Amino acid sequence: MIDFRPERCPISGLSEAHRVFVYTAPPAVEIGFPRANDEPYYREVWQFVISNHFVSRHAMNIAAGYAGDYVDATYGDGIARTFERIIALPPERSDNIGRMRRIREFSATRFGEREVFDLLDVGAGLGVFPHAVKQAGWNCTAIDPDRRAVHHMRERVGVTAICGDFMEIAATDRFDLVTFNKVLEHVEDPISMLRRAREFLAPGGCVYLEVPDGEMAACEGSEREEFTVEHLHVFSFASTVIMAQRAGYSPLAVERVREPSTKFTLRAFLAPTELAA
Repeated sequence: MIDFRPERCPISGLSEAHRVFVYTAPPAVEIGFPRANDEPYYREVWQFVISNHFVSRHAMNIAAGYAGDYVDATYGDGIARTFERIIALPPERSDNIGRMRRIREFSATRFGEREVFDLLDVGAGLGVFPHAVKQAGWNCTAIDPDRRAVHHMRERVGVTAICGDFMEIAATDRFDLVTFNKVLEHVEDPISMLRRAREFLAPGGCVYLEVPDGEMAACEGSEREEFTVEHLHVFSFASTVIMAQRAGYSPLAVERVREPSTKFTLRAFLAPTELAA
């Protein structure tokens, strides 16, 4: 049998870890990603000491990346329908309304009397957040690797949308805010992705990120959405701060929230270290 013990924490670099969950079937809340030849489902979640960071380990052939099969499994051919349903949610049921409210509060404090900001949203998906940014009167550019999502954001959401890999796209423009909403948990190297965002920041600019809060989710057991297969990482308060620091940022605020959807989320506002004051 394969040994799934991780060699080291991708956030802290330390090696001591313990296994917290074993899955022999997909959690009920997990997206139905196809598995090659219907291979057996087996997966382990490990947690590291010091950082309290969680990683999910498996050897299955599952297409859970952001483009292609991920979009098919998540939305099928219903990108527009799903978008319309989410933006129609009342405030008390909408994660996105709370997200935009918090970003506007932070921006008013950080940037003063300005009314219009330039924002880059990485991994924008359905464009629900870019839609809110546009509704606020701000300028939004969205990046996503899936051409269908990009077409939808250009035609229905009405924002500038770029199809491509964020790690490869040329940083020709600068933004007051670069946002990662539930993105970093899906990539192998979140520190490198976060570090790359510095190239897109205007002077005085900041990064906003949201990641799943594994510490709070683990208190409710293994069947939480935070621990599904597409999440390579599940963060802790400490690992969020360590990741930010290793990527060259100073955390301005790190907050725990339980969203209307019931997701446990860590929110953070970050400034490049030399500009944090």
